[in-house]
Amino acid sequence: MRKYILILSIVVFAGCFRHTPIKSDSATILIKTPSMKFYDTGFITKYPNYTEVQILNAGNVILSLELYEDEVCKDSHCLSNEDFNKEFLSDTYDKQFLKNLFEENK
Repeated sequence: MRKYILILSIVVFAGCFRHTPIKSDSATILIKTPSMKFYDTGFITKYPNYTEVQILNAGNVILSLELYEDEVCKDSHCLSNEDFNKEFLSDTYDKQFLKNLFEENK
């Protein structure tokens, strides 16, 4: 029984440690495209493998983006960078445009 508790504890703690952010900043975020219109406060959180952008309104998350090297996940629905640009921004943008924008140093 103790063996199972130890294994369960290791799994739970390992899951918590892998999502430790490198840096988190608050920001006023403006996104205005034909399919997305947001102007609210949010957080830009950098993790080792991706960047998360959350836009809040009245304390509720109204948009969540996870920006990876080759894909963007919007509210848990993932698209390749090119497909995301075509659907929500413009297909003329560089495929890494959104990731580069939110990872830009101040």
